[in-house]
Amino acid sequence: MAVTIKDVAALAGVSPSTVSRTCKDNPAISAETKEKVRRAMAVLGYEPNFQASNLASHTSNSRTIGIILPVSVKEAYENSFYLEAIRGISQFCNQRQYINTVITGQSEDEILQVIRSMTRSGQVDGFIVLYSREQDPVIDYLYNEGLLYVLIGKASQNANQTIYIDNDNLLAGQEAAEYLYNLGHRRIAYIGSDNRLLFSADRKAGYQLALSRFGLPKCPEYCIEIRSLSKNDCEPVYSLLKSEERPTAIIVSDDIIAVVLERACFELGLSIPKDISIVSFNNSLLARLTSPMLTSIDVNSCQLGTEAASQIINHIENPNLLATKIIVPHHIIERDSCRSL
Repeated sequence: MAVTIKDVAALAGVSPSTVSRTCKDNPAISAETKEKVRRAMAVLGYEPNFQASNLASHTSNSRTIGIILPVSVKEAYENSFYLEAIRGISQFCNQRQYINTVITGQSEDEILQVIRSMTRSGQVDGFIVLYSREQDPVIDYLYNEGLLYVLIGKASQNANQTIYIDNDNLLAGQEAAEYLYNLGHRRIAYIGSDNRLLFSADRKAGYQLALSRFGLPKCPEYCIEIRSLSKNDCEPVYSLLKSEERPTAIIVSDDIIAVVLERACFELGLSIPKDISIVSFNNSLLARLTSPMLTSIDVNSCQLGTEAASQIINHIENPNLLATKIIVPHHIIERDSCRSL
């Protein structure tokens, strides 16, 4: 098996990014650390890919940022969160005269193939990953190869070595539940997307913390995970709405899923907000086009993109910077999908 940059980092007792910077002869790395890394490379017989390792030193030639979307056949292209984040990235890159290019595919292997091709040819200076997921091979590859990247979302591992831009989704989930509680609701449910996506898991955890704080029972049947918008994955939503102890209010992790919930309510003859109050997330165009319009938590998607672009460019041009963590504020937009009991 070929020796990787991660193997060198483990033997030298440093991070993969330190190995990568040593290969670039980065002045921010001390002579002692460089010598330790080079001894480990010699022991393991590691030969760096100098085309890839010189990415950050050739900004005058390429000045290109790769924007990585999650694996998806279709949904990612229809989710306004990604579009708004890309808008923020593009606007900032334009100001700093950087090019950005979108990378996606129907599988992790397809995305990794593009990343390998771009790095080997020196076509990219760094990457912005528009999502954060547990056990994601794309993020693992970027880290293990010592490539420069920024996450939009919380790092699930290697947090001290990862630059990330996020919302306080735990607090946002708590505030959504508190908002409904203050309207008099006591049977509050949560419908989230794939729990491997850290934003949804954190919003759910915040919702559960709020229930504990208010002394409300945590009913397992009140927490639903929808991994796709297929009929089978949405069936638990209908079951929840048909249950004898139907919730009076539901927190939904995304406006797209909230639209699915509204459609299910309509098909079952339930009125919003008379029978069900809804709080969703992202404050997208969908939240304003539905009837009734959705109360939604605005996570400032465009600002997330702007901050991500700012950080990736700062780290390209100043390789000695420590990994940065930035929290972008959120706020609730009250509309017509909620009422007091």
